[in-house]
Amino acid sequence: GGDSSAVADRLAAGVTAIYSSGSAFAAVKEGGEVVTWGDAVAGGDSRAVADRLAAGVTAIYSNNHAFAAVKEGGDVVTWGHAVAGGDSRAVADRLAAGVTAIYS
Repeated sequence: GGDSSAVADRLAAGVTAIYSSGSAFAAVKEGGEVVTWGDAVAGGDSRAVADRLAAGVTAIYSNNHAFAAVKEGGDVVTWGHAVAGGDSRAVADRLAAGVTAIYS
């Protein structure tokens, strides 16, 4: 996760917080856009949910292999290793709104 050169231009300004999994990082920018890098399996590749991470993220939670982002309104977006929480499709309807915090 130490090489951010592929996303360096997106990290040049506006970053308000950085979160980590075991081997990936997620930066939240002003406006709630999320930029990720590092080990793809551990959440460094968020392309599958990029449209949902383009704005409005207020908090990110992580474990060693996955991330969960809470958006304005309480919608939750997950990515990373599926069995570590990166795939929340089975409970997506319960994460669609109203979530205020996640504990890992």
